[in-house]
Amino acid sequence: MAEQAQYEELVRQLSAFSAVKRELRRSMPADFHSGSAAVLTALGRHGAMRMSRLAELLAVDLSVTSRQVAQAVELGWIERSPDPADKRSRILRLTPAGRVQLDGLFRRATRLLTERLDDWSDDEIALLAQLMSRLRDSFSDCRPTPRATPPPGPAPAAAPAPPETAGPSEASEPPAPRAPQDTETTRTPANA
Repeated sequence: MAEQAQYEELVRQLSAFSAVKRELRRSMPADFHSGSAAVLTALGRHGAMRMSRLAELLAVDLSVTSRQVAQAVELGWIERSPDPADKRSRILRLTPAGRVQLDGLFRRATRLLTERLDDWSDDEIALLAQLMSRLRDSFSDCRPTPRATPPPGPAPAAAPAPPETAGPSEASEPPAPRAPQDTETTRTPANA
């Protein structure tokens, strides 16, 4: 088991990781909303689904998901069709235009990572992808859990540095867009 100091350092590193996410967001077209990227990525990765499932995957409120989906539908990237099992529900799926947008986002993110990680070995990139996947799996049940109340007692001598606070849009954003795939394989960008 890791020591407390290692977890504190991990908190600091994860907080600093928001700079990487910001850079990836800047690689998106200026008029492209990060919420749309999250929706397209989830549908591309998991296939057609109901709105409630999408909200669960994105770990955001249903009303937020609904706004993001409405925007993507208006742009022609997602279609809503009646759910054969429940006519009151709708099934969401990518349109061909949505697939083109998702592929473009993936190419941009891949190009940026290829440029920034050009001095990394293939083994280092594979290890990073493996560890990030494992970290994500450790948080796979992304529904909020109640915060534990710390036991009464003296305050710790040195508290870890607080994480950077994320803005409202940053909090619900996924990592960089992933390639549309039917299976859980990891694609590593080739060095340019």
